[in-house]
Amino acid sequence: MLIGIPKEIKNHEYRVGMTPASVREVIQHGHQVCVEHNAGIGIGFTDDDYQQAGAEVLNTAAEVFAKAEMIVKVKEPQAVERAMLREGQILFTYLHLAPDLPQTEDLIKSKAVCIAYETVTDNKGGLPLLAPMSEVAGRMSIQAGARALEKSCGGLGMLLGGVPGVAPAKVVVIGGGMVGTNAAQMAVGLGADVTVLDRSVDVLRRINAQFNGAVKAVYSTADALEKEVLAADLVIGGVLVPGAAAPKLVTADHIKRMKPGAAIVDVAIDQGGCVETSKPTTHADPTYIVDDVVHYCVANMPGAVPRTSTFALNNVTLPYIIRLANKGYKQALLDDVHLRNGLNVYRGLVTNEFVAEALKFEYVEPTVALNS
Repeated sequence: MLIGIPKEIKNHEYRVGMTPASVREVIQHGHQVCVEHNAGIGIGFTDDDYQQAGAEVLNTAAEVFAKAEMIVKVKEPQAVERAMLREGQILFTYLHLAPDLPQTEDLIKSKAVCIAYETVTDNKGGLPLLAPMSEVAGRMSIQAGARALEKSCGGLGMLLGGVPGVAPAKVVVIGGGMVGTNAAQMAVGLGADVTVLDRSVDVLRRINAQFNGAVKAVYSTADALEKEVLAADLVIGGVLVPGAAAPKLVTADHIKRMKPGAAIVDVAIDQGGCVETSKPTTHADPTYIVDDVVHYCVANMPGAVPRTSTFALNNVTLPYIIRLANKGYKQALLDDVHLRNGLNVYRGLVTNEFVAEALKFEYVEPTVALNS
């Protein structure tokens, strides 16, 4: 199979779909790779690095899209990229379709085979291709939140960990999954007063055991969430419903009643955000203020640390890339229910139930679509 790696074009996105080491691995399995000029330059990989790994370097994204049978990216394709997709071409990347009607419509129109990293599952009920970026985003959320609390950013002017004789900031993490656990780990390390809210008692038990009681693990009800959010200096939104739009747990009324100068980092913004007042921002202009509360809602947080993020992502995507190339997409998807769960749009059909429900499309079960 001929695999194509275009350069990412989203604002301040420097990650790349495959490293030279991943390219070399794929080529050793008998496949070919073409890479857009300077695709990896943002993380220190030159065209020469890719050529030494065996890839062909092409001047433009248009050439890569025209030539490749499978496109491997990081972020969802932008409008100009979606226009270059063709029928039957495999697109393997993060998609986050539930809150994004224009992208979904374009992918349907393209009749491409669109497999989303974030909905591929494993036999433990996890999301293996989302996990490394959730780890990065969770850890980064505390860095971003600490900065948002500084006075120059509109925050309270508060040091997250305090100092001897001065109380630390109160950090409330909504969701005890991969994002929330990593956020709590960083916040505890900085000396903050940390509370994690979740609706799973098993998750709360794990949090309690993992942090030896250093984190308050609270069952999330509407009452508990309101109480904790209103008392917080920093709120981290780490809620995920796989493939679906995030629920709006923090309301506009909560925001109005929060402390002036408090901050919110909505990591769930990729799926529409779990805060009613959230809207996507970029690394170039990451924050805005609503009712004296600083909002940080960057939709590609791991893009700020692209080298770490690219290696972490390649570690988990490479086996799936090889499987798709070795078997062809149809056999690979039919053989593996977990990879099949990643199939969001297939030749004009919506094959993810959550996306179909969120955007009011007809849902077609993936095996039915693949056998049609």
